Amino acid sequence: MPNVSDTKPIGSGVPPRRSDQIWSDAHLPEDVKSAARLARSFAEQHLAPIAYELNTTPEHRDNFPHEVFSAMRDAGLFAIPFSRDVGGLGLEHPTLALLVVLEELAYYSPGIASALYDAQIILVGQTLARAEPPIRKQWLPRIVRGEIVASFATSEPDASTDLSARSMQTIATRVNGGWQIDGRKRWITNAVAADIILVLARIPDEEQIFLLVETARGGVTIGDPDIKMGNHPQLTSDIVFENCFVPDSNVIGEPGSGLRSALSALMLGRIGIGAVGVGMAQAAFDFACDHMTRRTVFGKELARFQHWQFTFADHAIGIEQARSLYQKAGDIFDADGNAEIEAAMAKITGSSLAVDVARDAIQVCGASGFVRSIGATGEQRALESIYRDAKIGEIYEGANEIQKWIIARRIFGRNLTG
Repeated sequence: MPNVSDTKPIGSGVPPRRSDQIWSDAHLPEDVKSAARLARSFAEQHLAPIAYELNTTPEHRDNFPHEVFSAMRDAGLFAIPFSRDVGGLGLEHPTLALLVVLEELAYYSPGIASALYDAQIILVGQTLARAEPPIRKQWLPRIVRGEIVASFATSEPDASTDLSARSMQTIATRVNGGWQIDGRKRWITNAVAADIILVLARIPDEEQIFLLVETARGGVTIGDPDIKMGNHPQLTSDIVFENCFVPDSNVIGEPGSGLRSALSALMLGRIGIGAVGVGMAQAAFDFACDHMTRRTVFGKELARFQHWQFTFADHAIGIEQARSLYQKAGDIFDADGNAEIEAAMAKITGSSLAVDVARDAIQVCGASGFVRSIGATGEQRALESIYRDAKIGEIYEGANEIQKWIIARRIFGRNLTG
């Protein structure tokens, strides 16, 4: 978030934030600005010094960022969006506050933002916040206190964008005292460290159920993390359930309402992806602008070339638009509890922007943007990891094409769009 720190370079080789010069947060409520200040202070202290290592180290099951998780807990970041009765801060604008935190974290490490805040606090935390009082009271305070790591398991090898019962192969069967789960989930964030997993499964009558699985109970096998193009700190893995027992007390909502519960969390997560995209775009923008003011070509700085002036003026407009969209979506959600169209727009805009700005930032920086580190000097560069990390934003938590379909349905109606 801009306007919560001065414009000095932060950390080793991190440029000044241009957003602090051209954008104002005067419209934001004070509780949101306070959350942004807290998140920026945390990110400067704990993420900036290790961002390069986090963003370039390949996935391994031993690489779950436990130390960062603990630091986020100790800083109070997990308490920001929740009510006081479960140990949260009880803010007036909790959703908007958690979104600005996501932008601040993503400025240094989108993988950390996605794994430890979007998955943990939005997908799981917000689902538990709306769950029945017994399950909410038992589990949500532990999320707020950072005592447990959580996963949100909806996707499967053949069911991701389409989460309908007809596509889902993970089955929940009624047994004495609860349910038995059998099946496989894929692309599941935090699985290698998860204490609990929220699982969407199909029940025999082709409805769906949402269940809280305690991994310590058994019947759960976690695969090795996927080796991905980017977002290395966000460890995703397959989960296999075999005769996995879940007691009735761990059912979220009513049997048959599972998909509705999952989609509600995913809708809020899409706004989060928009905020993560803005954080990445801002970082790429700042690196590029700093380079353009120092690098000379044909005897003048790159920033003197009108092509690049106009290109990055357009990107400044794009960042303003994407930031405003995710903040509007969060504000609407806080007021009404639903922001489906705004969420779709925020996700498309923020995730696409991150890819576009990172691409142009690498182009103007040339080899200095394309390289990860310079062998002769050991200098480390951030743009190539931002470019790699940005792409997944257009894909996960509902591909951008699906988000356009959601918007089109509102424009033309379901009878025409399906």
